[in-house]
Amino acid sequence: MRNRVRELRLARNMSQQDLGEVLAVSRQTINSIENGRYLPSLPLAFAIARHFYRRIEDVFDAEGDEP
Repeated sequence: MRNRVRELRLARNMSQQDLGEVLAVSRQTINSIENGRYLPSLPLAFAIARHFYRRIEDVFDAEGDEP
């Protein structure tokens, strides 16, 4: 699953540590999400989208995965 977390974070001049603190997760979790090694829980995915004032589907892309 692709995501725009890094792009959105950098547009706000935030470090991974900054974003992790806002979302109450570790910097390593943010790094893993950005690099596609970890899929966030649904509540965390919504929190990320809300933080950037985006819809969840604007942040996370299933790359054509079928429902």
